[in-house]
Amino acid sequence: MTPTLGFAGYSGSGKTTLLEKLIPLLRAQDLRIGLLKHSHHDIEPDKPGKDSYRLRHAGCQQTLLATQKRHMLYFEYPEEDRSEPELDQCLAQLDHSKLDLVLVEGFRDQPIPKIEIHRPSYGKPFLHSQDKHIIAIASDTVIKPTHNSLPLLNLNKPEEIANFILQWIKNGM
Repeated sequence: MTPTLGFAGYSGSGKTTLLEKLIPLLRAQDLRIGLLKHSHHDIEPDKPGKDSYRLRHAGCQQTLLATQKRHMLYFEYPEEDRSEPELDQCLAQLDHSKLDLVLVEGFRDQPIPKIEIHRPSYGKPFLHSQDKHIIAIASDTVIKPTHNSLPLLNLNKPEEIANFILQWIKNGM
């Protein structure tokens, strides 16, 4: 399985903003990055009226839109009582033969290594005190974590966080 690293934090803590900065830094090190983002919102990634949208909404359970530059695979789940997606099932849908690292945003309660994003100004509790899978904390200020053994990373210095990730991979996770 490809090394998988989660980013855990409360809504609005800056997970997406950090990932947006980290991905180019990791790509510059020739890492092939996969991303899995969980959302609690219903999304519509296609444009209404386009052929792919029309065909998908005609009733397909799975639709693969393929172009020279990208493929988009849609799974439709019409069951009203469907539970939230499972991390393992989502990871299995990725082509791991073409990836060196999978970054996960969301799925914060799953047992995968994670970096906690913590902003004291938000007034939210630490996650690492309840999650033994957190391997580091990234914060925008100097903090005193519950577990002193966790590395503290500067949320405003994505290069520092990228270097931490590279070391984590190099050391065998």
